[in-house]
Amino acid sequence: MMGDLSEVTRLPDDFDGRVRLFPLPNLVMFPHAMQPLHIFEPRYCEMLTEALQTDQLIAMATLADPTSPLPVSLCDDWIGTPPLAPEICLGKIVSHAEVEDDRHNILLVGIRRARITAELDLDRTFRMATIDLLDDMYSPAMGDQRIQLQQDLMEAFGSVLPPGNDVQHNLAELMNGQMGLGPITDIISYTLPFGLKAKLDLLCEADVDLRASKLIKLLQSGTIQLSDMSVEKTEMTSAAELEQDEDPFNQPKPASQWGGGPFPPPFSLN
Repeated sequence: MMGDLSEVTRLPDDFDGRVRLFPLPNLVMFPHAMQPLHIFEPRYCEMLTEALQTDQLIAMATLADPTSPLPVSLCDDWIGTPPLAPEICLGKIVSHAEVEDDRHNILLVGIRRARITAELDLDRTFRMATIDLLDDMYSPAMGDQRIQLQQDLMEAFGSVLPPGNDVQHNLAELMNGQMGLGPITDIISYTLPFGLKAKLDLLCEADVDLRASKLIKLLQSGTIQLSDMSVEKTEMTSAAELEQDEDPFNQPKPASQWGGGPFPPPFSLN
């Protein structure tokens, strides 16, 4: 067992709003989801070492324009470039395995959505920023409608999934479980191949009911085609399942079981 979930995902008592940034061009991380990462570039190995020795936290950021030219080497004035989307997800390291040639496999669980307020120049080789945390908000006025909203969301989600016994079984488990509307929206948003703009819009939306409504519209838009996609249970893995796994790296898992693409994921200069 990896310990009590609230302990795994809670922020340190002395958290001061400063975070380490790990920018990637085509990834939007969400709370309640798990993301494997393969780290080997020196500046990110340094970032990882600092995180492991302190608060275990790494903030996953997304390049504002993933098609823009990227630096091919570090320079003294690189802070602030390339520009980042302000919406980020703060993650916590829940598993770490060092492999050969100073490379590292880690498993990160998303714990909070946040917004960058300013980047910092703190004499690090990696980027850092101050952030505002965005707590999930549940409007009291929507209390009576939330159960129906969740049912509508799950029906819209089910409508884009390919037919199959495993898929329908996993969907039923998600519907019948104790997971609330906020985590469900995050897991679906992370799992499905929406565009970056749509995912960032969902990430920055703290109002859970509005986020669910936006997600339903995306699912009903007809832009998601999953006819060739095999959806496994582990592709809808949530933070709650951390308590069921002593060592996520103990058994090799195929690419389809990580929910975030092949493992290790392809590396981009960032």
